Amino acid sequence: MTRVADLITRYGYAAIFCLLMLGIVGPLIPDETILVFAGILVREHRLEYASVLMAAYAGSVCGITTSYLVGRKGLLYLFDRIPYFRKHSAEYMERVQMWFARYGRWPLFFGYFVMGVRHFTAVVAGASRMRIRYFAVYAYTGGLIWVFFFVSLGYFLGDQWERIGHDVNRGIAVIALALAAGVGFWIWRKQRRYR
Repeated sequence: MTRVADLITRYGYAAIFCLLMLGIVGPLIPDETILVFAGILVREHRLEYASVLMAAYAGSVCGITTSYLVGRKGLLYLFDRIPYFRKHSAEYMERVQMWFARYGRWPLFFGYFVMGVRHFTAVVAGASRMRIRYFAVYAYTGGLIWVFFFVSLGYFLGDQWERIGHDVNRGIAVIALALAAGVGFWIWRKQRRYR
């Protein structure tokens, strides 16, 4: 995180844009921490609030769209061209279509707030051939609220973030695990009842 903070301090908005774009595509960069740190820099008058929001939102939109295109072009290419994947993808694609039919497009909206989920939902949406306009409405709106929330959190909490940041991250992780366990249990019960 020290390296990330140094990049943001040195390169400002360009670093925020690039880090969030890369962070959305792959789960190795702490996206929420980047946003909170940017909010702290706004509080210290080292960055401008509106510019941080624009850079962060643009980075998140580019990242989530790239993940969508990876699913749409990359996975579908594998499914269509490689015999092994073509053989085993039919059942998978049917399940994905049923998943989106059951839950709608809301996982794209709420997925931003759960680490790992935002990476997964965009790729799955692309692989399921969801139309880009539907994807954009839910994913881009969720991204805007996510960026606004965490930048504002950094701005209003300021120096207190270092003290409570670990507790907040732990709380988010616990909630995410509880939701995942609940969904897993619900799916298990449905399949058991179906059998």
